[in-house]
Amino acid sequence: MSKSLLQILKDKSLVSEEDIKEVQKTIKEKGGNTGELLVNKKIITETQLLEALSVLYDIPFWHKLPVDHISNDFTRKVSIQFLKKYIMVPLANDGKVVDGPGSIIAINDPVGLQAIDDLVRILGFDDYKVVLSTKDSITSAINISYDISRDSAQQLVQNMEENGSITISLEDTADLLDDTSNAPIIKLVNHIISQSIKARASDIHIEPYQNSFKVRYRVDGILYDLLSPSMGIQPALISRIKVMAKMNIAEKRLPQDGRFEVKIGGQSIDVRVSTIPSSFGERLVLRLLNKSGSLLRLTEIGLSHERLVLLENLVRSPNGIILVTGPTGSGKTTTLYAILSSINTPDINIITIEDPIEYQIKGISQMQVNPKINLTFALGLRSIVRQDPDVILIGEIRDKETAEIAVHSALTGHLVFSTLHTNDSASAITRLVDIGIEPFLISSSVMAVAAQRLIRVLCSYCKEASEPDYIALEGLGVIPDKFKDGKIYKAKGCEKCFNTGYKDRMAIFEIMVLNSHLKSLILKTYDSNRIKNEALNQNMITLRQDGIQKVLDGITTIEEVLRITQR
Repeated sequence: MSKSLLQILKDKSLVSEEDIKEVQKTIKEKGGNTGELLVNKKIITETQLLEALSVLYDIPFWHKLPVDHISNDFTRKVSIQFLKKYIMVPLANDGKVVDGPGSIIAINDPVGLQAIDDLVRILGFDDYKVVLSTKDSITSAINISYDISRDSAQQLVQNMEENGSITISLEDTADLLDDTSNAPIIKLVNHIISQSIKARASDIHIEPYQNSFKVRYRVDGILYDLLSPSMGIQPALISRIKVMAKMNIAEKRLPQDGRFEVKIGGQSIDVRVSTIPSSFGERLVLRLLNKSGSLLRLTEIGLSHERLVLLENLVRSPNGIILVTGPTGSGKTTTLYAILSSINTPDINIITIEDPIEYQIKGISQMQVNPKINLTFALGLRSIVRQDPDVILIGEIRDKETAEIAVHSALTGHLVFSTLHTNDSASAITRLVDIGIEPFLISSSVMAVAAQRLIRVLCSYCKEASEPDYIALEGLGVIPDKFKDGKIYKAKGCEKCFNTGYKDRMAIFEIMVLNSHLKSLILKTYDSNRIKNEALNQNMITLRQDGIQKVLDGITTIEEVLRITQR
């Protein structure tokens, strides 16, 4: 079989004689599977292997599985662990997918005949068709099936209210979809988290009021109601989350912070929990960070070509400070990670100090702030400058000491990146002076300040062309004639975007480069209005102007730009 597989791959010009000899030598010394070895050594891709196996065994290869045709009937008969172990999933065939039998079994390993026979026997299939598919496609189909089969959050709440008994388990689960616990509160918490992740939520809010409490989640910057259970469930729900986050469940008078990690369908989610006491009980916010997500490249964060070139030139400077400003949750850290990834080469020493470390970047040393042991930004930064860095990333400049070390580092030959919480780029200068940095040091060290916001992107499935709303245009301060030839779109809503009309977000930017005119002005005044007016005279594009261009490009709506950039 191995020889035949290698021959097929050789006929497709996917492996060379050297590759074959290397694989055969490894199998002889250590054993193993030919196909897996070729994929692990990155000689071929998984898709190329499956295409070859399709020829070898005469089994059709489906790169993507038709998830719309998944039937979740089998989830009550077969455990999710069994299907994940043997990487297979049954699909229902209603005649629209393929002619032939009513049942289809997608597999990844055509040699695992015993597992297929067991699945067929358990499900009682008389007539079925086997297809090959990738591990990711099969795992995704398994997760969708078991997610659909779970009770809805409202059903879980109703069951808990009817039964009147709530139990709390202290055991964690490796994968939320693998959790087989029957405790209603555990099922409810797992469901809330899994549904929030499925909806791409960034935060979950648990908010108590006088006669009720709400569970809401934030998707693309907007809060939506998820659930409104009765007050009787509140203590158990909050206690369960506090147990998961290893917090003190008996302490309800003081704010607490904690964290835990969950896995759902192969995704690793870091959950940071914050509690505060309120008039009607503890209020919780869970911040969800998908650590399995890939980092964005500099070309993907929303910059126009001209400003992408400008930023690329700035980040390749040998020294100086580049600041990214904006409110919490505006994507500042994502932008800085994209910048670091673009300049991350073996000949540069990059060190970061962050709170928290959101993504691990290969080839970069990252330090986590830890106030419990007095490891602050300032203290960590003092140690970093003795580590011979070329580039330093400071998660946030919060105090005078951190700002002074950052300025000193920039003046002694280091390139420094950091963030500030200000409304626009000009206000960053005022903020630094307020912290205690002298204007002459700011003009000597700061090269540029980029302000940013996140705007929601129109759903590509349901957006539709429309006439411009001239009242909204006046609100933006835009001459309507500018939109005369451009095509304007509006949000409609469909099941793909949870009927919001928007899916995902994109950044809009305002980049203020400190040229000689601005540096001279900063030495005279740190009034943000005067600095901004001078920057506008130097042809700086504002956040609103960048947003208007995104409207003209059909990326977002006038209403969205107006919402984000309202003064």
